[in-house]
Amino acid sequence: MKRVRSTLQISPLRCITLATCFFAASGLAMAQDQDAQTQQILDGIQNGERVQIQLPDPEEQLPLDELRKFTEVFSRIKAAYVEEVSDRKLLESAIKGMLSDLDPHSTYLAPKDYEQLEESTSGEFGGLGIEVGMENGFVKVIAPIDDTPAQKAGVQAGDLIIKLGEKPVKGMSLEEAVKLMRGKPGTVLTLTIMRDGENGPIEIDVTRDVIKVTSIKSRMMENGYGYVRITQFQAETGRQFRQALSGLEEEYGGDLDGLIIDVRNNPGGVLQAAVETADALLDEGLIVYTEGRIQSSRLRFSAKAGDVMEGTPIVVLINGGSASASEILAGALQDHGRAVIMGTKSFGKGSVQTVIPLDETHAIKMTTARYFTPDGRSIQATGIKPDIVVRPAELTELDGQPFFTEADLSGHLQGDNEVDDRTEQDDNSETQASAAERDYQLRSALNLLKGMNILNRRDQGKNQ
Repeated sequence: MKRVRSTLQISPLRCITLATCFFAASGLAMAQDQDAQTQQILDGIQNGERVQIQLPDPEEQLPLDELRKFTEVFSRIKAAYVEEVSDRKLLESAIKGMLSDLDPHSTYLAPKDYEQLEESTSGEFGGLGIEVGMENGFVKVIAPIDDTPAQKAGVQAGDLIIKLGEKPVKGMSLEEAVKLMRGKPGTVLTLTIMRDGENGPIEIDVTRDVIKVTSIKSRMMENGYGYVRITQFQAETGRQFRQALSGLEEEYGGDLDGLIIDVRNNPGGVLQAAVETADALLDEGLIVYTEGRIQSSRLRFSAKAGDVMEGTPIVVLINGGSASASEILAGALQDHGRAVIMGTKSFGKGSVQTVIPLDETHAIKMTTARYFTPDGRSIQATGIKPDIVVRPAELTELDGQPFFTEADLSGHLQGDNEVDDRTEQDDNSETQASAAERDYQLRSALNLLKGMNILNRRDQGKNQ
């Protein structure tokens, strides 16, 4: 609806009345502006001029019909609900409903909820050890956290929880479901879940425990190739990531030949931690930016000079459980051409939530912005698409006899390196046997790094 401008010829008395109403409706914060407008109206009338008044846009005013409906519903519940409900309870439920209806990540934080939010970002809390969201009224597992009861019991990313114990999840808020999942360590909660590929619901018993999330895990995979697993982005993750890289180089005794960063099933966490991790691997340029309606939600994060790996080839592993901060890291390294992204498409949580205190004990967590990668790609609902798609698979060694070769022929000519080659073949057979028990995506990443290094060495040899 267009803004209406009306031209009125009014008397001084009516002008004073109108100016007073206009001032009262606008609020004290606009007092000085309204005083100036009122004075202009008075001066215009005294001078016999025609006065123009800009009427408010009806679409920007509070909808009176909807307010009447709200008060009507409120009074009907107070009068006729099967049990008596306090005004405080009804108003709090109305606030929760306003926020939860916006998107799955906006919510009202009562004192206990706010404490749990702080616990999850600090790295220690009680419960099952899963990151969850809502989908079609059910609780969806975004990712189980490494080394937690949920992961050990077999809960997988993408599982849809339909019952918690004997209580159906349908109709619960996310906060109510989380409260049921948390409890005294040692107690058992049965999760009834729906999973792709299963004919019907399956039940998984999970024993609650104190969840202590280790943000960074690292190890040498093979001589010269490092592996860093980021389970969740916490306040100290950026610093711990740099320490892990230094530790791997110290263990190897020099610069690494390649690095694998594993953020599969990493549900995200602290934005600044993802920025610091990406900054460690970039020399310059934009890492991520956010766009929202208010100025404070429009942020830009750029890398400082200095790549701690000095151009070492990197592969980042992602999957459908990689969300939020994980996608920021993967997107930044992908757009800058700093890493090859491998695995399957990420979760697609590209929104920013801001915790806004209401008083000393209550707050709201509200979506205030969207993430964008350096190239301007929105992560929201689209996720990060890997450069190389590698789906999960189980490695199995094929049964069969080894190939018959020249070395097996009786009386063959002796090769110069025949003894060394036989030893190497034995070592490779042991390596392949152990690889059969390993992660297929991880092995694919390692093989890619090896291939990249072979080509790099050949290029360097040609340039010499």
